[in-house]
Amino acid sequence: MTYDVAILGLGYVGLPLAQQATRAGLKVLGFDVNAGVVGTLAEGRSHVDDLSDADVAEMLAHGFRATTDERLIASANTAVICVPTPLAEGDGPDLRAVIGATEAIGRNLRADMLVVLESTTYPGTTDEVVRPLLEKLSGLTAGIDFHLAFSPERIDPGNEKFGARNTPKVVGGYTPDCTDRVAAFYGRFVETVVRTKGTREAETAKLLENTYRHVNIALVNEMARFCHELGIDLWDVIHAASTKPFGFQPFYPGPGVGGHCIPIDPNYLSHNVRTKLGYPFRFVELAQEINATMPDYVARRAQNLLNADGQAVHGATILLLGVTYKANIADQRESPATPLARQLTALGATVQYHDPHVTSWTVGNVEVARTEDLEGAAAAADLVVLVQHHREYDADHLAGLAKRFFDTRGVTTTREAHRL
Repeated sequence: MTYDVAILGLGYVGLPLAQQATRAGLKVLGFDVNAGVVGTLAEGRSHVDDLSDADVAEMLAHGFRATTDERLIASANTAVICVPTPLAEGDGPDLRAVIGATEAIGRNLRADMLVVLESTTYPGTTDEVVRPLLEKLSGLTAGIDFHLAFSPERIDPGNEKFGARNTPKVVGGYTPDCTDRVAAFYGRFVETVVRTKGTREAETAKLLENTYRHVNIALVNEMARFCHELGIDLWDVIHAASTKPFGFQPFYPGPGVGGHCIPIDPNYLSHNVRTKLGYPFRFVELAQEINATMPDYVARRAQNLLNADGQAVHGATILLLGVTYKANIADQRESPATPLARQLTALGATVQYHDPHVTSWTVGNVEVARTEDLEGAAAAADLVVLVQHHREYDADHLAGLAKRFFDTRGVTTTREAHRL
């Protein structure tokens, strides 16, 4: 059987991509080295937030197949790499999964195939890492015997407005012909395709998007600190500034940044600048410093709220509401709730949590106590901290029940709540 595309990596990026391609009528093969993931999908069960079990069942009914057999990649016209690239030591990307996926493709690469890297990484990875491996293992030449391109993933878990189909797709090929080929491929199931001059421009576009957010979040996080000291309501300030119809986009403070993109991706660019050019990308490094210290700042604010009422944080029960990195999803990657819980525990507090999307939560090697009785736990705790505002939470109501309520998301309107 011939497949239109083989997608390597069936996680938060690869699986939604496979779904959209399948819906467009493409024959899709999903490859993953994790046999558990492949087995779960074969049974019609989803392991990511954006797809339900019914979605997976629909994919299977339309010919989607998940496998751990890399030999099947040879039966695909296009291979797309959607594997994770976590931070390695030195703040560069850990490319082991990318290299493994590339090697799997290289061993099965055929003439005229298209290979696309979607995994976020530093500029030059497609040309300097992926291309040489593919050429060495296959004996074929990129741009002549096969096509090679980069197209940054733009998956936003939990986003109900923008998905794989209506989010513009940036593409950059190793040669102009490669760009034509990758644009035609994504054009089969994505509404808008945006071409760049080459792979490096496409790689850097992704990093610029997330660096822009990273720096602006750091700006308001730093403002949150001094506005609190000056008695200024930053949330009211942001609301007022947001009424300007041009030249301003609102960003909001919080207990820290999470997910795979914002706390990680800008470091790839910073690391690349330092490694290749020998000087720092100061905006990124300062933003990282500010955002990384927000959980500690929230812990100190929590300690001060207790101290103001004559209660020590040592021995106090603190309930954390929402431990995912983003509202209304189960994804806990790089969630600021983890360093916050670690810091509060180090101060001697007894930490509990509630999250409708997370049934168990481990910080370090210690499992944090989960409460099922949201209102009872909120009333009993010495301090309640709203870390993530899931739609299931009525923050004002919970603030009214709590002895002390610390809102790090600025959603409360009641006087009982203390806001970041």
